[in-house]
This record gives sequence, C-alpha cells and structure tokens, in this order.
Amino acid sequence: MAKLIYSMIMSLDGYVEDVNGDFGWGVPDDEAVHAFINELASSVGTYLYGRRMYETMVYWETAHLVPDQPPVVLDWTRQWQAADKIVFSTTLAEPRSARTRIERVFDPDMVRRLKADAIHDITVDGPALAAQAVRAGLVDEFHLIICPVIVGGGKRFFPEGVRLNLELVSERRFGNGVVVLQYTNTHDA
Repeated sequence: MAKLIYSMIMSLDGYVEDVNGDFGWGVPDDEAVHAFINELASSVGTYLYGRRMYETMVYWETAHLVPDQPPVVLDWTRQWQAADKIVFSTTLAEPRSARTRIERVFDPDMVRRLKADAIHDITVDGPALAAQAVRAGLVDEFHLIICPVIVGGGKRFFPEGVRLNLELVSERRFGNGVVVLQYTNTHDA
C-alpha cells in the first residue's frame, strides 16, 4: 500500500503563497535543498493536483529544453515526467503533459483505491486539494519545506478547523535557513 504525502514549500508562518499569490520566495535556489527535495520525491509515482497547481507544475514537461539547466533541475524534470499525474478540475479540457489524466471531482474512495493498488507513493499538491485529502483522513505523511521568511498572510499549508496528531520522523536543516520536517499522521486525532 502506498502512502499519500502532502508536501509543499512554505513560509515560516505557515503559508504556501502570500496575499498576492506569490510564492517566488520559496523557489529552491540552493542546489542542496533542491537535491534533497528530489530525494524526498524519489518514492513518488503519482501526483494529485488541482488545476492551478497543475498549471504551475506543467512547466516541468518541457523544462529539459531550457538551455543550461543545472543537473539537479534536470534530475527533477526526469522524475516529474516519469510520474503519473491526476488533475482534479471541472474546467481543464485536456492535459498538457504526458502520463496525465483529468478527473472532474475529488473522490476520497478513488484515492483510497489508488493508495491500495499503487506500488509507489502518491503526493497531493496544492493547499485546496490537500485540504480535501486531509479532511478525508487520507494523508499519511506531511513534508514541510520551511523557508526562513514571514509573508504575513495568504494561502495556508494546513486547512482551517482540522486537528491532527503528528509524529516527527525526520528533520533536515540547510545553511540557507531552510528546514525540512517530515511528519507521519498517527490518524488518532
């Protein structure tokens, strides 16, 4: 059985984007951080996206064509392209990447079946879609990639009104102030 992982880059005050929708402050420009994120995602075989997150991530479908990409970026590009993508959207007509299908509604039972049948882990990406998975009790692990910045508002990593009991399983600190915390959901909140 695969794990469902919710993993995102976030500010120290818990936001994945600021009030203006900007998340550029979280782009991993440190090669060691980027390599570690690649390592974290190496067990992933399927990405679950909402439309907005998919439209951000579809860049990786052609990122290898950009000249002079560093090896760590090319490694991530290969990982992303090799994985399956499921996009939950009522408005997206067709996918813009290979290995991608569109589902019109988020169905917790479908995700449970996917977890039961999958060989590789699954991530749910984007705070709105992840909130649905968290509320349905589907998320097994949380990977918080915390940047040393306070943005003061925006979209929160965790949904409002949810209580979870988590157990810290790993932490990693980087010289640029980024901290990566991995928690397992004890599912007993």
